[in-house]
Amino acid sequence: MNNALQRVCATAQKPVRRIIGLMSGTSLDGLDIALCRIEGSGRETRVELEHFHTAPYSNIFKSEIKSVFSKGTVELQKLTLLNAEIGRRHAEMVLQFLEEYHIPPGDIDCIASHGQTVYHAPKRLHGLDEYPNATLQIGDGDHIAFITGIPTLSDFRQKHVAAGGEGAPLALYGDCILFSSPLENRVLLNIGGISNFTYLPATASDEMIICSDVGPGNTLIDAVCRMHFNRHFDHCGELASSGEVNMLLLDALLSHAFFKEKVPKTTGPELFNIAYIKQAELLAGIKDISAVDTLATVTRLTAIAIAQGLKKALDSRQFSLYVSGGGCHNTFLIDQIRELLPQHSVELTEKLGVNPDAKEAILFALLANETLCGSAIYTGGGPQVMMGKLSLP
Repeated sequence: MNNALQRVCATAQKPVRRIIGLMSGTSLDGLDIALCRIEGSGRETRVELEHFHTAPYSNIFKSEIKSVFSKGTVELQKLTLLNAEIGRRHAEMVLQFLEEYHIPPGDIDCIASHGQTVYHAPKRLHGLDEYPNATLQIGDGDHIAFITGIPTLSDFRQKHVAAGGEGAPLALYGDCILFSSPLENRVLLNIGGISNFTYLPATASDEMIICSDVGPGNTLIDAVCRMHFNRHFDHCGELASSGEVNMLLLDALLSHAFFKEKVPKTTGPELFNIAYIKQAELLAGIKDISAVDTLATVTRLTAIAIAQGLKKALDSRQFSLYVSGGGCHNTFLIDQIRELLPQHSVELTEKLGVNPDAKEAILFALLANETLCGSAIYTGGGPQVMMGKLSLP
């Protein structure tokens, strides 16, 4: 047998595997790196986060990615070059991470790389009958495997699409493994660029699991901060808290058809962007609104989209809400979610023992673990598939 394949097969037989999960979201802040010790598989999985770090992107690298990010037309050469360059950069960041913690690359069994989403195109949004759902993540796994010398699983979303899904949200599978409770109905809410949730009914219940995007997370807030305040994000919501919500603009933003669609559904910055805000201003007849009021309004929109999305999907069910992702640090936003969901407890996933910043990277490590030694997890909320393409060193 090929030595590299033999190594992968031996990994699958180990009682404990050390897997690095990599996640780079639509905020383009940097690469989340989570080193996990994983024992077992499926619902018997036990995971320990050994180390976590976010390797920041330089402003130049961010601008390079933005040149191909969520645009209808891009330079094909730049897209091709970035596919290789992002893989190379991510590999170097992993090696720096391992060096910092004095861990030899040979001690790592596998890397699970999400890559960088550059375009998300579910059929609901592109509207082209002759084409299926589609999504594109770049950052080639072969470059990561070759440079690090570590077997790499990448490009997880394509199998989900091939099986009839929209390629998102994939949090469903890891959420089921990590957070299912025999007694408590739980909602795991991730506020990244987009807000998505997984509803996990108590395992004693016969209810179905639900997983869906509900609307913008940080994407509109960050876009307004970059455009008007020369900031990457609104720290703790301090800027938004000093503004006033413009109700005409808020109503126009909420009138978009996305908010009326049933779950499950997915979306991305292809919809929720500055152009979306400008179109809503035209619809509302608004010609003069301050930047801080715009920020207050899109922050309120984000909170309402989350609260109304959960209410529509879950009716009168009682649940506890656990939040992760960059948006969990926007205390002004979290306070508004609590205000809109007064009957439900709202906590961070830290209360369940999972670092809310590391959660998504951990979830991709879990997906890789299932592909290596588990099985296709049945959730009832998405295709029953194993995901990820294998790249050998």
